[in-house]
Amino acid sequence: MRIDKFLKVSRILKRRSVANEACAGGRVSVNGKDVKPSYSLKVGDEVEVRFGGGSVKFRIKELKETVRKDEADSLYEILP
Repeated sequence: MRIDKFLKVSRILKRRSVANEACAGGRVSVNGKDVKPSYSLKVGDEVEVRFGGGSVKFRIKELKETVRKDEADSLYEILP
């Protein structure tokens, strides 16, 4: 699954266009490397998204094309 689509499906970012811009702007890295929006994720990858005031780091637990709102947080686990 593409990184920009995962960020939208998991509801880490609200819209896919916002996720696309974040990746293109160098604010998203997977396993320590900045990635483009088309990067293909795998289970176990560690993703970091940098925001204006900080960042969030998480590990991919599962990849699904669609999930319900209350199940979205089961796709990843937040890392310290």
